[in-house]
Amino acid sequence: MSRRTALVTGGIGGIGTQVCRRLAAAGHLVIASDLPASAERLAQFVDSVAGLDVRFEAADVSRMADCENLVQRIQDNYGGVDILVNGAGITRDVSLRKMSSEQWQEVLRVNLDSVFNLCRLLADGMCTRGFGRIVNISSIIGQTGAFGQSNYAAAKAGMHGFTMALARELAAKGVTVNSVSPGYIDTPMTAAIPEALRTQMIAAIPVGRIGGPEDVAHAIAFLCAEESGYLTGLNLPVNGGLFMSF
Repeated sequence: MSRRTALVTGGIGGIGTQVCRRLAAAGHLVIASDLPASAERLAQFVDSVAGLDVRFEAADVSRMADCENLVQRIQDNYGGVDILVNGAGITRDVSLRKMSSEQWQEVLRVNLDSVFNLCRLLADGMCTRGFGRIVNISSIIGQTGAFGQSNYAAAKAGMHGFTMALARELAAKGVTVNSVSPGYIDTPMTAAIPEALRTQMIAAIPVGRIGGPEDVAHAIAFLCAEESGYLTGLNLPVNGGLFMSF
């Protein structure tokens, strides 16, 4: 196994932290990128990755200028990025009839523009080196839709189309591009759901439980492995069987 440099956006969130841990445990140098965080939140992240080769770089990945600065800092300090995990994401849930233009644009900028920004900046280097792994964290909502989430569903479905198109462009250069689509995952957002509704949600999941961030991290690490070079343009559901398709 070769040691690679990985960039994980949304890297200090619940899923992002587990992805950083999993990739670092596989022997890679990992750069976690996220919005500037409070000292307390950053200290919690540092504690959670203690003993692993994980660094933090602040950036607003919805902005191309921030992404350019981020990539330059990484290249100056660590070299080229071999693995990119696009995990930055937000929600601004409201029905379409009440949704403002800014609520639409904000979700598209963070969830989808960020994917374009970093893939655009990093793809050439991966192709030149003859190796790359790009994994875009989408969502079951991009496949099924959900009430009050037309902005989020559009961004996540758009990520699938982007993934397949870019996979075709980069495949011959040794660079794979895939997506994962988590279902209900045990994060602070789902923990805030009322207990009665959580029970109803779990009853609809065939495996009988909400997923953990480690379930998503396992799928991403699999797609990032050296041995996964023949897998590209796919979407890997991580939803406990809640939504099945082929």
